[in-house]
Formats: sequence, structure tokens, C-alpha cells
Amino acid sequence: MLAIGVISYRMTTNLSDYVLGGRKLNSWVAALSAQASDMSGWLLLGLPGAAYASGMGLWSIWIAIGLAVGTMINWQYVAKPLRRYTELAGESITISEYFENRFHDKSRLLRVVSAIFILIFFLFYTASGLVAGGVLFESVFEIDYTTALLVGALVIISYTFLGGFIAVSWTDLFQGSLMFFALLITPIVAIQHIGGLDALFATIGSINVDLLDVNKNVSYNLGEGILWTSAGALSFVGIVSALAWGLGYFGQPHILARFMAIRSAKHVPKARLISVVWVVLSLYGAIVVGFVGIALFADQPLANPETVFIDLVQIIFNPWVAGILLAAILAAIMSTIDSQLLVSSSALTEDFYRTFFRKDASQTELVWVGRFAVIVIAIVAVMLAWNKGSILELVAYAWAGFGAAFGPAIIFSLFWKRMTRNGALVGMIVGGLTVILWEYTGSAMYEMVPGFLFSSIAIVVVSLMDKEPSAEIQAEFERAHKPISGE
Repeated sequence: MLAIGVISYRMTTNLSDYVLGGRKLNSWVAALSAQASDMSGWLLLGLPGAAYASGMGLWSIWIAIGLAVGTMINWQYVAKPLRRYTELAGESITISEYFENRFHDKSRLLRVVSAIFILIFFLFYTASGLVAGGVLFESVFEIDYTTALLVGALVIISYTFLGGFIAVSWTDLFQGSLMFFALLITPIVAIQHIGGLDALFATIGSINVDLLDVNKNVSYNLGEGILWTSAGALSFVGIVSALAWGLGYFGQPHILARFMAIRSAKHVPKARLISVVWVVLSLYGAIVVGFVGIALFADQPLANPETVFIDLVQIIFNPWVAGILLAAILAAIMSTIDSQLLVSSSALTEDFYRTFFRKDASQTELVWVGRFAVIVIAIVAVMLAWNKGSILELVAYAWAGFGAAFGPAIIFSLFWKRMTRNGALVGMIVGGLTVILWEYTGSAMYEMVPGFLFSSIAIVVVSLMDKEPSAEIQAEFERAHKPISGE
């Protein structure tokens, strides 16, 4: 990873290279980079842990369906128009700049508001990855959590600092491949270790038959003596909340950046196929790991369900193989944190520094400002991760924040010509604030659902109350939707 960072350092000459790789990603790099940066450490820690704790209910089926469908729709309907639009609308290299150029916003409010939400939610998202790294090193090497946290952060900062988007994307290609093969190999060997699928389901059923029911809720908390205890039927709110994870894809800046950076719109179909296959197989591989963990650790339940992949591979594999598989967790963590650091860095550099302080800054200066912004953001994220916390809860909060603040704004901006600048601005603010404030309502509904809904309503209402976009903006919209020859 560090070697790729050094090589990429020599290929980075301007801010577009550092932030967007000069729009040169091929289908494989764009696809695997998007999905590796998407899934993070929660795919090998949080999701197997949730499947281990709850069985086939909430996490095992409904969230996986939501994420798989969300991935497919995002690549199918958002990738091409966003790639065309960000090139057509003033060569936008960040999501914030895209919004500003899309609505010809001279006030810079769209750029500033979107950049603020990017920084807020990415700090929590980055912190979740750093927590995952600390848990990994703490579990495997039995070293102090804070030491593990600092070591992991230092490695990731190093290659992101050096190579920017090019380094991040190519390291993601290798990291995504390692994650994929780890989640293919581990479930197959684990099932054989248990004695086959029949033995696996029989063992789980003997512990609690509700673990095998997609409509049942099961509770687990070793500290409180709750071991796979039935908690009634899964509620409608629970199912909707789980499926709503798929809505988050439309607003994730680190995934949308891959759409913007792909070589051309005609590379999207191949990238879409690669992404969907990767996501579906990886999700279900992670879930099977959690299931096998239930059977394997029934007599010695885990204190922290999120370590089930770590503990399982060390039991059923040769230490050399186990070491490589555990490296997949580090790959997952690194592949997401580096992308988050880079998008946050671009928000500080492009949307604040150049816009308000140094409009005439040289490309070399901007690249170095971007590099030092990576360090500043990483330090703040390390501080947030210092006291651990649930990986899944941190990811869920940030995922909802981006999905609600940017998802509706992206979709409407790409497909509704009547949308206005004020509609986009109010929609972002309503979506982001709903996620931040929703916990105070006491509702069990995932913040994504009300945030996405209220943001969409705000966009439509405010846009219809506003005067129509200018003829120039509408003409640009029409050009962005004309297929390019060969697509």
C-alpha cells in the first residue's frame, strides 16, 4: 500500500489528480474502489457480529437486500448522468462543486453547506474505521487499543497523504479483491468445519429456532446474561429501517466520487456488473460467517460479537492462511478510511481554502494543502475513536447523514429539470438536521427514513414555490441527458 502511495505521488501534479485521479479510472478500479470504500471494516466485523447476535432476522436478510438493491440502482441510474454532468457543469471535481455548478450558485451557499455536512458525518465515519482497526490489532496481537489505533491511523495517513485519489483507488482495487476472496473462502471452509449446512442449521436451531426465522427478533448481550433470547416478531418499523440502508447509496460522497472519476460513461455498465456481483457475494459471505460463529461458539459465547470473524478464522485455518484472511479486515478498514480522508480533505481544500482564502492558489499549493488537510482530519477522527464505541452504530449514523443530506438532492438534481438552487439548499439542510436531531424523538425508526423523506418533500415544495431555473440551466440539463456515442 505504501509503495502504491509513493508511485502515485509521482503521478499527482494538480488538484484534479489528487482529488479525482484526473478522471482516468477503468471499470475494474472504479467498481472495486467504490465497493471497497463503501463497505469498510463493518463488512468483516460489524455485519458478521450482527448476524452472530441476531441470526436470520434484521441484519441477515433485510439489510443485505437493501444494500444489494441500493448498489444496483445507484450504478444503474446515477452513475452515468453524474459522470456526464460533473464534466459538463464546469468540470466539477467535488460533490460540493457539482451542486454549485449545477444550479449556477453565485452565493456559494450550496458549496459551503454541503462541505460542512461532509466534514461532520465523515468524522464519525472515519472514526468507525479507526475503531475497527483498534479492535483488530487488540484482538489479534493483544496489544493496547490506543497503540493499535495510532499505528493503523499512521499507515493509512501515509499513503493517502502521498498519492491522493490515484493511490486510494488502486489500493482499494487490491484491498477489495482481498476482502472478496476472504468472504468467499471463509464461509465455505467454515461450513465444512461444522459438518455441512444440515449440521449448521441443526445446531443453530437447537440453540434457538427463532435464529432461523427472518421475521423474528433475537437479543444478545453476554454482559447482561442475554444469550440469543427471543424478543418477539420483527416489527414493520424494523424491516423498513433495515431496507432503508439501501437509500444511503445515493448520497455517499466517496462512492459518488468514483462515478465522477470513471474514464467515461460507457465504462459504467461493466463496472456496474462487477460491483453488484461483489456486493451480493460479499454480504452473504459475511452473514454466513456470523451464522457459523453461533454454532462454533455456542459453548463459549463471545463477549464482543463483532470479533466473530477474527476468532473464527484463527480456529479453523492454518496460522499462515488465517493471517492473510485477517489482513482482509485491515484492507477493508484502510480502503474506506483513505477515501473518507480524501473527500474530507477535498472539502477543506476546494470548498473552503481556494473558494474563500486563496482563489489564485497554484495547483502545487492546493495539492499540499489537501495533503495537510488529510492529517488534520485524521487527528480529529482519532480523538473521536479514542474511547471505542460500536462500529455498526457509528457507520449507521454517518450513512444516514449522507443519505438524507445528499441522496434526494443528487437524485432530483439529475432527473428533475424544475429543481432550483433553493430547493437543493433547503433539502440538504432538512435532511442533515433530521438525522442529527432524530434521536431526540425517541422513535425506533432509522434516521435515514425520515431524513430522506423530509429532504425530498422540502426539495419539491421549495422548488415549486421558487421561480423556474434559467433557460441556460435547463439547456445544460438537456445536454447532460443526451447519450454519448458508443454508450
